[in-house]
Amino acid sequence: MNDDRRDLVAPVTTNDHIQGHADAAVTLVEYGDYQCPACGMAYPEVKRIQRKFGADLRFVFRNFPLSEAHPLAHAAAQVAEAAATLRHFWPMHDWLYENQEAWSAYGAEGLEAGLRALGIDESAVARAIRDKSIDARIRADFMGGVRSGVNGTPGFFLNGYRHDGDFRSLEDAVAGLVYGS
Repeated sequence: MNDDRRDLVAPVTTNDHIQGHADAAVTLVEYGDYQCPACGMAYPEVKRIQRKFGADLRFVFRNFPLSEAHPLAHAAAQVAEAAATLRHFWPMHDWLYENQEAWSAYGAEGLEAGLRALGIDESAVARAIRDKSIDARIRADFMGGVRSGVNGTPGFFLNGYRHDGDFRSLEDAVAGLVYGS
């Protein structure tokens, strides 16, 4: 892997989890880990930036579970992807970050609590997780991140180029792209 890589190797497609319009001035791609504390801190900043820039921003989330550091990260990604098969990706994504400490403390039972809180059919999620396509999706996201030089989370890309500042500097970087400054 080339650690100096700065471009997004895997282009955004309709298969990605996307909020916003394809013709937005800025596309923000996040490679994230649901159990990562830094990702948990970045989550409200990303939401704030989305509200601020509205139609000028398209947000894409990709899984990058660092399972050695965060033992429940892969299971959380599986639950989010299984929820996606039921058209509940974004509510599950948001719940995982908004309740990160709580579910992390309870393991699988904590993840099940999220499904119950959102009214998502637990048996349908369990069936979806058994489908090999869920793990294939997570692995494809992860490998796309690796090929793009992601080596930690959160990993951000703006309009196809890696954002090397911390997540708090994202707003300025997005503003520069939106307003041309």
